[in-house]
Amino acid sequence: MANIKGYNMPDELYYHKDHSWARVDGNRVTVGMNDFFQKEAGDIVFVDLPEEEEEVSQGEVCGKIQSRKWIGKLVAPVSGEIVEINEELEEDTSLINSDPYGEGWILVIEASDLESELGNLMQGEALVSFIEAEIKRAEEERAKG
Repeated sequence: MANIKGYNMPDELYYHKDHSWARVDGNRVTVGMNDFFQKEAGDIVFVDLPEEEEEVSQGEVCGKIQSRKWIGKLVAPVSGEIVEINEELEEDTSLINSDPYGEGWILVIEASDLESELGNLMQGEALVSFIEAEIKRAEEERAKG
């Protein structure tokens, strides 16, 4: 697992600029929020998720994740149909904090155009540069606040 400046960002996942991650298994893509998001957000207290069978497009906001500090967006990293949502989160939203890449997964999308869309997501060096920029942006916002 890759560690970028103290954030756990597993190498095998793909990352969207709005901090969702994608684990690809054939055409099924499991989606969650990355370690940077959960640490910045703090304790997650509420998750507003889309319905199963809903169609989503890559980059579309398909849910909200609320912490004690603010409300964040859940953005679909790929286009397709939502085939499963993590019912456990209705009982325990803290799974997103405690296990963002495991039990804290959020939903599964049956991808409709995976090959062309994966190139729009980040891995490797692009991800490192992105996280470094996000850390800087977060520090600047805190300094203003």
